[in-house]
Formats: sequence, C-alpha cells, structure tokens
Amino acid sequence: MPKPAPRRPLADIHAVHDQVYAAIRDALLTGRIPPGRGVSLRSLAAELGVSPMPVRDAVRRLVAEHALVINQANKRLSAPSLTAERLEQLAVARAWIEPELAARAAPCADAAFIGRLRQADEALNAAIVHGDVNAYMAANHAFHFGVYQAAGAEVLLAMAGGLWLQVGPFMRVVFDRLGTVNLTRDHHVDVMDALAAHDAQAAHAAMAADIAVGMNAMRAAVEEEGRASGVA
Repeated sequence: MPKPAPRRPLADIHAVHDQVYAAIRDALLTGRIPPGRGVSLRSLAAELGVSPMPVRDAVRRLVAEHALVINQANKRLSAPSLTAERLEQLAVARAWIEPELAARAAPCADAAFIGRLRQADEALNAAIVHGDVNAYMAANHAFHFGVYQAAGAEVLLAMAGGLWLQVGPFMRVVFDRLGTVNLTRDHHVDVMDALAAHDAQAAHAAMAADIAVGMNAMRAAVEEEGRASGVA
C-alpha cells in the first residue's frame, strides 16, 4: 500500500479554496468568462493549476450568487445570458446602490484617495488609447470599487459586488463589440471632482450618470441582438 501523502493544514486548504474562488470571481468581473460560452470544471482546474475540489466549491458559491449557471445536459459552466428583463432589474439595482456608495464615500475623501482614483482612471484612458479591453475592464473595476470600498458600508458593498458579477461578463461582450475607441464618455472626472469637494449629492449624481452610460450601452446591445435573432 502506498504511503499516504501528508495532510495539508486546514488553514492552507481554506486559503486555496479562497484563492480559487477569488480567481474565478475576478474572471467574471472582468468578463473573461463570457455569457453563454461553456467551460468545464476540469478545464478551470487545469488553468488554475489546482485539483477539481476547490474549483467545485468555488463554482457552488458562484452559482448561489447567480454569477454562474450550469448546463444540466453537459455540466458545463457559463455566465448567465443577459435578457432585457434581467438587464432592467440590474440597472435598477445598480442605480439604487452604487450612487449611494459614492455619496457615502464623499465625507472621507482625502488627497491620497483621490490620487488612487486618478491613477485608475489614467490606466483606463491608456487602455482606451491602446485598444486593450482587458486593461479597460480591470481599470474600470478598480475605479468603481476604489470608490465603493471607501464608503464603509459593508452590506451595500457586498450587494454592489454581486451586481458586478452578473454585469461584468456582458459588459465585456459589449466593449469587445464597440472597441475601446467607440466607448461613450464616462463621468469619472465628475465623480472625482465631487468626492474631492466632499459633495455627497454631486457624487451621487455623477455616479448615477456614469452607471447609466454603461447600462444604456448594454441595453442597446441586447436590443440589437434581439433584432438580429428575430425577437420582437
């Protein structure tokens, strides 16, 4: 009988599971797992260099968060397809939660905080110039959640994270179609100006306008897809 391998400490096991969950979550947030295109649990495990067990655990968590769906016929995983009805619900939820987080971040905004946001926005602008959708998605997420994490509102922050898990994959599809040079103007400068002035009302309004730009682009893409497929 072969000698059993030494058991990994429980803390290490938990760390691996958390790291795998974080890696798959990040892939969804930045659109690297597109909607409707199935991937297998085994291929995810191979890509991450881990056994299927922590991947299975992470997938279970993400399915519960409505960020992944499992095709029961072939057991492949994908981000959920974004219907017009689902998009409308996400738009309403984002319009409630994310501007509120921006408003709550305004009183505690200092020069260092604004500097970090400017760095993220500069990275986003550089990504637009170079046509780098991956970098654009990462910088856009860094900007928004840099604002939201400063709000000190854990419940709202968790809700915003869950919404971005569902929006991120389709946002990536839209940006791939448009190309970064065709993206409409964002309101990041307005958000930063409002935060620097500690103006919660202006921060709320600027973030609401920024979210509306992105959601309108997704709405147009869903409508175009419906017309192309002959759906009225």
